[in-house]
Amino acid sequence: MFLHALRIIFILLEVIVLFNLLIVVHELGHFLAARWRGLVIEKFGVWFGKPLWKKTFNGVEYSLGSIPLGGFVALPQLAPMDIIEGETDADRAKLPPISVPDKIIVAVAGPLFSMLLAVVFATLVWAVGHPVGEADMTTVIGYVEPGSPGEKAGLKAGDKILEVDGKRVTRFSGMNDSVTWNVIRSEGETIPFVVERNGQRLPVTVVPYIAPTSGWRRKSVRQVLIYPASKPIIAEVDAATPAAKAGLQPGDIIQAFNGQPIYNAIALADFIRQHPKSELKLDVLRGDSRFQTSLTPVPIMTKGKMMPRIGIAWDTTGQLTIAHPNPVEQVYDSVTSTLNTIEAVISPKSDVKLQHLSGPVGIVRIYYLLFESDRGWQLALWFSVILNVNLAILNMLPIPVLDGGHIVLALVEAVRRKPVNIRVLEIVQTGCAVLIIGYIAYVSFFDVGDWLGDKRGAAPDAEVQASPTP
Repeated sequence: MFLHALRIIFILLEVIVLFNLLIVVHELGHFLAARWRGLVIEKFGVWFGKPLWKKTFNGVEYSLGSIPLGGFVALPQLAPMDIIEGETDADRAKLPPISVPDKIIVAVAGPLFSMLLAVVFATLVWAVGHPVGEADMTTVIGYVEPGSPGEKAGLKAGDKILEVDGKRVTRFSGMNDSVTWNVIRSEGETIPFVVERNGQRLPVTVVPYIAPTSGWRRKSVRQVLIYPASKPIIAEVDAATPAAKAGLQPGDIIQAFNGQPIYNAIALADFIRQHPKSELKLDVLRGDSRFQTSLTPVPIMTKGKMMPRIGIAWDTTGQLTIAHPNPVEQVYDSVTSTLNTIEAVISPKSDVKLQHLSGPVGIVRIYYLLFESDRGWQLALWFSVILNVNLAILNMLPIPVLDGGHIVLALVEAVRRKPVNIRVLEIVQTGCAVLIIGYIAYVSFFDVGDWLGDKRGAAPDAEVQASPTP
């Protein structure tokens, strides 16, 4: 119990360090650019809330706050940010004016530093690699849920998906060129698939399904309820169960049952649920040898109720490989996925809405889940590339309060040949800050719902690898 608690504390510390590093480096970009261009810098704070420590050095107040959520740099010569950074002590009317190019340079420096940090993380990932599950690198269908849109359309386990919604696919999950994303992103009443079956290209038309959701969960998106192929590798064998008596061992791969090839462990789990007393003949691969064994499910207490099982748990990741994508590829893919997400949110016909994005709570949750997994630190480095690129691009949106908003205001000033009225700026900046803070609270509501769903063992909404335990 003590070691478990210690591990949780260590994971949380890792999450806090990485999450805050992303934001502090972004703000450091603004700070260094402001120093270079001679702007007045009033404060540079790491974290928010009541300061635990602060000290003034060369006219700048440095502080460490009590709420570990990023940081800020107070630049009173730019558009006012009092609602976020606190009220300034300087009289803005008496501060020397700064040029439009200087304002743009300082605004761009934050996203630039985020991109540079993304390159640093991408270089680390290139060097140490990151684990990629077998299911993430295939477009072969492993399991089609009974009664699902996929089954009704005629999709079958073993089919290799070539195109979804008119777009080529190279993997099952993820953002770029993936089966799952192209299903979610489709907008028609039906989704055209092209699959390869027995060496032939076959067109298939699928009517997508959208699951009902409760008010505290994000609205579901389009699904066809198919799962990727993944070698059914046994992770654990419970003692004194049919599997143990049949001689099954961790590491064994189940290749077929009752003469039927198996492409995903879910197929065997589903058969056992539907035929709880039927004998199973399993074709097993152990190392280089193959053998056949027979066993019959028995009722076993599972999650508080008796369920028919044979007493094994699956390794749901399948066979892992360590990928070493080069930094350019990683940053390019991250830029593309971020732009694809923005495009989906903007499109009125898309199922992807603002509520499907993640706020600080959601990001912390993702980091926590990554660090909990095997090789979690490598996955966290990989995710940090995506997150830094995301932070850079979103901050360049032309919305007041964001860096892109500062650039737009500077351009307006260049056209008008005089600064925007400070009172107007205060109203606009405050209004937009309130909207953004409100949005963060809104999306955090769903982030908390996801976290509660994790704790309750709720099933995922999207087509992801399940974790059956037959």
